[in-house]
Amino acid sequence: MKVLMFGWEFPPLSSGGLGTACHGLAKSLSSKGVEITFVLPYSFEADNAGFVKMVSAGNVKIRKIDSALHPYMGPSGYKTALGKMPGPKIYGSTLFDEVQRYTLAAEKIAEEEDFDIIHCHDWMTFGAGIKAKEKKGKPLVLHVHSTELDRTGGHQVNQHVYDLEKHGMHKADKVIAVSNFTKNKIIDHYGMPPEKIKVVHNAVDFSQHYFDDSIDLKKTGKIVLFLGRMTLQKGPDYFVSAAKKVLEHDGDVKFIVAGTGDMEPFIIEKVAELGLANHVLFAGFLNQEDVERAYRMADVYVMPSVSEPFGITALEAMKNKAPVIVSRQSGVSEVVRHCLKVDFWDTEEMSSKIISLLRYKPLHDTMRENGYNEIKKFSWDMPAEKCMGIYDELISKG
Repeated sequence: MKVLMFGWEFPPLSSGGLGTACHGLAKSLSSKGVEITFVLPYSFEADNAGFVKMVSAGNVKIRKIDSALHPYMGPSGYKTALGKMPGPKIYGSTLFDEVQRYTLAAEKIAEEEDFDIIHCHDWMTFGAGIKAKEKKGKPLVLHVHSTELDRTGGHQVNQHVYDLEKHGMHKADKVIAVSNFTKNKIIDHYGMPPEKIKVVHNAVDFSQHYFDDSIDLKKTGKIVLFLGRMTLQKGPDYFVSAAKKVLEHDGDVKFIVAGTGDMEPFIIEKVAELGLANHVLFAGFLNQEDVERAYRMADVYVMPSVSEPFGITALEAMKNKAPVIVSRQSGVSEVVRHCLKVDFWDTEEMSSKIISLLRYKPLHDTMRENGYNEIKKFSWDMPAEKCMGIYDELISKG
């Protein structure tokens, strides 16, 4: 079976869970004999960063489209990135112009490649998938890792992005949602029939480690970790509010905020306003080795997302033996048992659960060990097998 797959990030150049998910899924599909041509946007900076040295699993071939598109980019972010690009301006003048340029370039790749099915990840690639389907008449699968409603928390939705998402979903032969939480959102807000949507939960690569276990981690005091993009969707403001409440009961706690995003200036100001500057450390964007180091140093990992289709970071934290608190407004809360769950807006309950994990060693150790043991079953083989079942069903119909 041959799959033409469109995505917009892939390790080692990843900004979030989408790249991790694409790599894990592609690696497992490849191990089962599926041949994948993975098409990515690619730019001058990526080339200089060693992108061409990217290692992929056996049957995965990488095709690159010269493009200024970057993961999790919005219209203003694209404009900023475009201004920094060296040389002649060959890219589109707006984000949506560039997505269209990427789509047309993808159509040419579809003409050149031999494939049985098309698999697209998130909105920037949906147009490319539709063009490939029109060109070759092959079935189209759209994989929804996040919607515009998630990214904006339902506020100030970009109508153009929403329309592209909705158009793509209605053109697809099958839509994959990463959780029932996401499936229900697609049904309610995009008018999709339930039978057209298949839920395929994400997983974690338990065998892959970046941090040397032999290194002794030294720290002072207790550490509570937030790791993710600093955007409205991820709820860093609720994390800081909970931190304030925790510190009213225990002043020997450090809160690490790892990640960058458009809310970073606001969060820094909020920390100063609340008088937390001596207790909150902003670590910025971390590479994969430092991400694992952060998880292993954490006494508690908190994922306070406002609207989280899945939340792979919770699985990664559990893999690294960090007790986890996740928002109930997340897909991962559907599939893990050995974590504490809280509504993102309830910072009183969030702080209470953080304090409980910090104070009561039996609870902390139980969550740590049971979470680690539970996560061992989250192999990418299961999502890969579900995707292959979808492929087989659609190909047999065609």
